[in-house]
Amino acid sequence: MNVVVNMKRAAVVVALVAVLSGCSTIKGWFGDDQKAAEKAATEPLPLDKLENAIKVDKLWSASAGKGEQLLGTRQGPAVLDGRVYAAAIEGGVRALDLQTGKELWQHKMKEERVSAVGAGQGLVVVGTLSGRVIALDPATGDEKWSAQANNEIIAPPVIGQGNVVVHANDGQVLCYQLTDGTRRWFWNRDQPALIVRGNGPVTLGPGLVFVGNDDGTLSALALNDGHPIWDQTVGRPEGRTELERMADVDGAPALDGTTIYATSYKNSTIAIDGPSGRPLWNRDNGGPGGLGMGPTSLVLSDNGGAVWSLDKSSGGSLWSNRKLLRRALTAPVVHGDYAVVADYEGYVHWLRLDDGQIVARERAGGDPVRAQPVVADGVLLVQNTDGQLTAFRIN
Repeated sequence: MNVVVNMKRAAVVVALVAVLSGCSTIKGWFGDDQKAAEKAATEPLPLDKLENAIKVDKLWSASAGKGEQLLGTRQGPAVLDGRVYAAAIEGGVRALDLQTGKELWQHKMKEERVSAVGAGQGLVVVGTLSGRVIALDPATGDEKWSAQANNEIIAPPVIGQGNVVVHANDGQVLCYQLTDGTRRWFWNRDQPALIVRGNGPVTLGPGLVFVGNDDGTLSALALNDGHPIWDQTVGRPEGRTELERMADVDGAPALDGTTIYATSYKNSTIAIDGPSGRPLWNRDNGGPGGLGMGPTSLVLSDNGGAVWSLDKSSGGSLWSNRKLLRRALTAPVVHGDYAVVADYEGYVHWLRLDDGQIVARERAGGDPVRAQPVVADGVLLVQNTDGQLTAFRIN
């Protein structure tokens, strides 16, 4: 009996060797499979074939000049009174017609690398990598005044309530008088040892400045003199290493009535009562960029590339879409009934606000898009790292 059993075992071994003869060894076979699985888990998710369910028209495309490339400044346009203002690292600032893309003027800055642009209250204001803050006439591009900060300005200046407020890359917030650029006040915030490259613009409320900080907090400052009103934690900088502790609040806080919303690199989003600083809710979904705000929901893209929709009033998850994982998504923006994100290959994706399904896809050049798209008068504007600016409209 033992002889028969042993012969059967031998036959089974021979059969297994024959089956696996296409692979060099059993170990090699399983090793290749594991490597393929690991590679698939770290590479950007391939895009599914898609026939657009809505009609998206590309209105125009224009160059803003030499783009940011690998500087990580997240350059995006600003819009004011039917004009688009776009900055380039080399090439200064251009004004374009929102509907046609026709260039209206260009302000060249040979000695400055322009990294950010904002517009409002009859003024266009740019920030540079050398820390200059320069105000321009929106109709002609002529310089009105300039000021000097202590660090590079890569977040768009914010103009409102008679002030220009700038968030420098060292965490400092500076407030300038709108008319002549006189500095009214500044506020410092200590930074952690390791932070995500870039920061977000401030958000203005009635008499308040809301600023997201690299230590994972959101601060409210008095607009008249910059004194702190309150601080709240958005993402807690927890972990054993500096990398694990990164909790930057890098997107512009979103204000809706008296509620301010902010999201953190630590995958956390919070709703706060703006006047008092009282937390209303906090959820474990968040991302490194800003928030898209719909009528009843917030939309965000997390570090892994999942897109989430949260209920404004409770923070409850309404839906998530994981078909764009690891594609280095921008922060979302709301375009009509859709949330829009762009990715590292220049693809722009429209997702239905009610269920998160991807219903359209177009391309804005072949370079990465890092800046949150901008919507104005029904036109979606996307600027890529090569400085190409593309305008879309839902038909």
